[in-house]
Amino acid sequence: MLTPRRALTLVAALVALAGVVAPAQAADIPAPGQIVMSPNIRHVTNVPKPEALADIHTDMAFQGDYAYVGNYYGFSIYDIRNPKRTSVVSSVVCPGGQMDVSVYGNLLFGSVDSSRNNDSCSSASQSATVKESWEGIRIFDVSDKASPKYVKSVETNCGSHTHTLVPDRSGRNVYLYISSYGPNDTFPDCKTPHDLISIVKVPVKNPAAATVIATPNLFPDGGFPGVPGSYPNGHSATTGCHDITAYPEKGIAAGACMGEGVLLDIRNPEQPRVTATARDEVNFAFWHSATFNNDGTKVIFTDELGGGTRATCNEAIGPDKGANAYYDIVRGQLQYRSHFKISRHQADTENCVAHNGSLIPVKGRDIMVQAWYQGGISVVDFTDSAHPQEIAYFERGPDSTAPALSGGFWSAYYYNGYIYGSDFNLGLDVLKINDWRTNKADGVKMRSLNAQTQASYPERGHGHDH
Repeated sequence: MLTPRRALTLVAALVALAGVVAPAQAADIPAPGQIVMSPNIRHVTNVPKPEALADIHTDMAFQGDYAYVGNYYGFSIYDIRNPKRTSVVSSVVCPGGQMDVSVYGNLLFGSVDSSRNNDSCSSASQSATVKESWEGIRIFDVSDKASPKYVKSVETNCGSHTHTLVPDRSGRNVYLYISSYGPNDTFPDCKTPHDLISIVKVPVKNPAAATVIATPNLFPDGGFPGVPGSYPNGHSATTGCHDITAYPEKGIAAGACMGEGVLLDIRNPEQPRVTATARDEVNFAFWHSATFNNDGTKVIFTDELGGGTRATCNEAIGPDKGANAYYDIVRGQLQYRSHFKISRHQADTENCVAHNGSLIPVKGRDIMVQAWYQGGISVVDFTDSAHPQEIAYFERGPDSTAPALSGGFWSAYYYNGYIYGSDFNLGLDVLKINDWRTNKADGVKMRSLNAQTQASYPERGHGHDH
């Protein structure tokens, strides 16, 4: 007998084979913890969060056979040589959220946007009103994966919410573009206005000499002033940047700067400058992150509507707020093309927001995998930037292991044949996509991946280091 549930499954399968993922209806919200996915996705494994890390998982980076996963309480290193048997190699307890991570050579960098009483791994929270409080970047030596070593800290204005690696051409130095926000005139090291980023220069062979070398003001006119209004109708002002994605080969970067999206010229990495700006006073509440296509001719900006703690993927909010926005770069300017938002409705207990993702390296196509917190993981083909189309997805029903509106996938990245998802509470998930549009990516082997430092992917499967 063809039950209604089986009928829906059959329809979803037929539509997926035709190349489109069918939108789910509100009545199809899965049971708590239940996994649902498109027919072209397979769940390979889940590795629970290490017990030593008592807070939520955050962002990820990859290098060789290892994945590095941040946590508000520190970070973990995973062996992904055999993705089906992904396992934890070590965990470093070093509290100070949100621990956005990146790796370069033997160095791991972690962002601390949490005011601490000192820079050590035994520090405690302390108000930013205290001049001696610390927040910024921590640098670890991870040459011994089983026993990482803390090397150096660098304090930065307003801490480091996220950071972006920009290696110099010689490979002798790597620059960190520090994105931070939330100024307050009662904070001695984070006063208004805060229209800048901090640039940390790290000599690769002597990371202990890392220091802030510049704090360029990207918005000398103050940037977008914002639009007052309560959720979901307010629009954030520009007070620094939330996230910057660099494409060093092409000398460009894209900044998601709270109130606006910008293009940057980074040919001189010590002196980035804004060359184009995009604003959206109708739909975008908080410009959150950016991703270029492989050709560097398009940018996807994400909107963190509700700060990641609201139920935004529902009929009440609609399809345009809290979405991705696709822009083409035309004669150096950003030209809007379309919006995309996952069509599957989420429960009112599920926080859902457009979050961190990366490209799937398929020649001739623009395909991105992306996390949506409790909205799950979505794979979208945006080759036609005016008509982006979801081609695969993976999600769970409401996370019943944590309080409402506090779960889901923080980031989802494609690396060497697999999709890795960092779930707040449930650990690291490994997925495999089997789709005619993405299968050619299986032959592309990267030596590393920092999603905020894009490099052009190889065409014939040869490794490309970044």
